[in-house]
Amino acid sequence: MLLALNKPYGVLCQFSPEAGAPLRPTLAAYVDVPGVYPAGRLDLDSEGLLLLTDDGRLQARIADPRFKLAKTYLVQVEGEPGDEALATLRRGTQLKDGMTLPAEVERIDPPALWPRDPPVRFRKTVADSWLRLTIREGKNRQVRRMTASVGHPTLRLVRWAVGDWTLDGLAPGAWRQIG
Repeated sequence: MLLALNKPYGVLCQFSPEAGAPLRPTLAAYVDVPGVYPAGRLDLDSEGLLLLTDDGRLQARIADPRFKLAKTYLVQVEGEPGDEALATLRRGTQLKDGMTLPAEVERIDPPALWPRDPPVRFRKTVADSWLRLTIREGKNRQVRRMTASVGHPTLRLVRWAVGDWTLDGLAPGAWRQIG
């Protein structure tokens, strides 16, 4: 079984709360299907497509960086990245834990997304813009660190696709069976 969930902002990417940590919503508040587990992770402050499965081999194939499954994100960044910043992301970015693989990246118009709760802080004096960014690995908080390394911190991060599976038509907190 394979499920696609639109993980809301602020939801832990696990079914049980962390012991001793502040109480936060978990996947259990959204998915009541026994025996499924996340194939990969999304940070607390990231939203979007999370795949869940009861098939350990499929879970490994989706989550393991050795398979280099494409993950596409819609990324709101501070400022307006120029051609050099985009070229750096396309070549691969040097992070503290090593060089990233080359990314596919393009500027896009602001996408028609659901409102985020809480909303991204708006600043009249600082422009923001949107990128579509595709990576084929999954270092910890990689997209956020990549955009920050080229001078454009991430304000909002929505995973839109994993391989051929997309978020299309799923409201925040909603899920559907896809396999």
